Amino acid sequence: MASALNQRVHAWLAGNPDESILRWVFRSIVVVTVAVLAADLLEMNAPHALPDAAPPQLDVQREPADTPTDTPSVLAPLMKRLMPLPQGDRALQQPITFELRGAGRLYATGTITPGSARAFADTVERYGEYIKTVVLNSPGGSVADALAMGRLIRTKKFATEVEAGKYCASSCPLMFAGGVERRAGEKAVIGVHQIAAVPSAATVRSGDDMSVAQNVSARCQRHLADMGIDLKVWVHAMETPHDQLFTFKPDELKALNLVTAMPDSRPEKPRS
Repeated sequence: MASALNQRVHAWLAGNPDESILRWVFRSIVVVTVAVLAADLLEMNAPHALPDAAPPQLDVQREPADTPTDTPSVLAPLMKRLMPLPQGDRALQQPITFELRGAGRLYATGTITPGSARAFADTVERYGEYIKTVVLNSPGGSVADALAMGRLIRTKKFATEVEAGKYCASSCPLMFAGGVERRAGEKAVIGVHQIAAVPSAATVRSGDDMSVAQNVSARCQRHLADMGIDLKVWVHAMETPHDQLFTFKPDELKALNLVTAMPDSRPEKPRS
């Protein structure tokens, strides 16, 4: 086919005066065509790599998932101590209720809401002579109400207790601190975190939320100091994000004087 094409072109060139120029153009076209055909043949015959072949994997030592590489080392121990807030218990999500049971034990169960201090004061006025211990199971809530209830507990010289496996979190330890004797059962969860001040209409207008938070923080510190609690408790609270919880180990509860006795502890019998 190539020779026939050559002959036709030569015949046409014979009757044209610019034969040399046209011959050069023709040869250029032929060269380009041959080059393209050769490239196509090479591509068709070349071996193809598998499309899903994975590159070799490097054996890289990675940081543990629970230790972010951008977390300052000084905060790493704190991050490992944090736990989520208690969830799922409907009784804890309801406004706090007070129920007097046997042996002078007043059970306070649920979330501390604005007005809880008034309800607690009414309960104490009604059953005060029978109450010996306020038993807490609460995820916290209103700081102002927790402070007021803690003060009343100390005034009445009640004991406080968190039973085995129960919670006293967020602002609840402020109430717990009021007990003249403070007990925590095995695996009781007592924890703190940063406060969230609820601004009034006046502070919203003035934009002075920071001042409100600092004032509430000072009141909490003063309350803990008055109750004889080590203020390191409040340091842990201020270091912990509001959506997390710093929980105290049993030895820390005793060392910080947040707990004065374990409810299941018994004095050792004298040896004979």
